[in-house]
Amino acid sequence: MSEKQIFIFGAGYSGRAFARANKGAATIFGTTRSPEKFETLRQAGIAPLLFDGAMTGEIGDALGKTTHLLISIAPEEAGDPVLNAAREAIAQMPALEWISYLSTVGVYGNYDGAWVDERAECRPVSKRSVMRVAAEGDWLELGREIGRPGAILRLSGIYGPGRNALVNLENGTARRLVKPDQVFNRIHCDDIAGALWQLIEGNTGGIFNVTDDLPAPPQDVVAYAASLMGIEPPPEIPFDAAQLSPMARSFYGENKRVANAAVKAAGYSLRFPDYRAAFDHMWASGDWRDGEARSPMKR
Repeated sequence: MSEKQIFIFGAGYSGRAFARANKGAATIFGTTRSPEKFETLRQAGIAPLLFDGAMTGEIGDALGKTTHLLISIAPEEAGDPVLNAAREAIAQMPALEWISYLSTVGVYGNYDGAWVDERAECRPVSKRSVMRVAAEGDWLELGREIGRPGAILRLSGIYGPGRNALVNLENGTARRLVKPDQVFNRIHCDDIAGALWQLIEGNTGGIFNVTDDLPAPPQDVVAYAASLMGIEPPPEIPFDAAQLSPMARSFYGENKRVANAAVKAAGYSLRFPDYRAAFDHMWASGDWRDGEARSPMKR
């Protein structure tokens, strides 16, 4: 296969983890809305470009040689900002082999704790998840239209260095909210990266839940992190008594266990099959405080 050139619309936390896992064989461009973040992108191995919802000549030039396109920007009221700005340019990309859209398991809505896989009906509760379902459909439709495989990755709660319960305990923001029978699904950013590279290797399309093997109550995660640190976990707070923002409260209105057999069938093996394995690694390696300071060689 010829050398890959990858373009990330929205090179945020997951996009930078993906770039840091580059074995050096691919050129990676990525966008940000803020010039102040250019250096952060460069440190992750990404050539930075500015995108604030409008196409530019620089973006057009980079897309002209791009083989693999990754979209990691949330939809808005007016639709998907990348499709709104660049659909025509993407449809005409001469080298394009594969498109991926990073979505969320929020598209499933609430299943009262039952297991769901990619065949489950999407019945989103929140407006943001309704917009996600629409964006997924639009990207899949574009892939069909131009004859390129489209991969939709439905991500669960993302954590990793700089974003985890160890950090929250250290800075005093960790809480243990308890809602009976509530579980959340989660995924380490390195496993998002690994799944993407696996799918890129085969230009594999389809819908994939990218989540670990152990949906778990959130208070258990905080307690486990506290045990590693050798400190007392914060006291449990009954959910009904908790002061929460409307968005935080809405997350607790969705309860499901998300299955991940499809991405495993595509050949991916989880690096961190559950939060305990990930926290053990992060704590033992000291690799938990800062998600941006890691060099690819340390991985």
